Amino acid sequence: MQLARVKGTVVSTNKAEKLYGLKLLIVKPIDIETWQEKGGLLVAIDAVGAGEGEVVMLVGGSSSRQTNVTENKPVDQSIVAIIDSVDVNGTRIFEKFNKES
Repeated sequence: MQLARVKGTVVSTNKAEKLYGLKLLIVKPIDIETWQEKGGLLVAIDAVGAGEGEVVMLVGGSSSRQTNVTENKPVDQSIVAIIDSVDVNGTRIFEKFNKES
């Protein structure tokens, strides 16, 4: 599992039948130690209703086919959670909602 930020969407009108109805999002992995985006962009199936700009948990390989949305589908990356906050060594390094807003 890894964290990533949703950067955009993919629209495909012609695709394998098992992919019909699945939402495709573009994500960029995040380095949990530096909180910097790293690596290339990836396409992932959205199993949780994520949106652009959100930090999400991403799974790949056979794990990506373990959700109700992706079971028995030809997918290699799936978004399985929308992250609310991340604490490392007792320090909050990410929080989705600003308490003052």
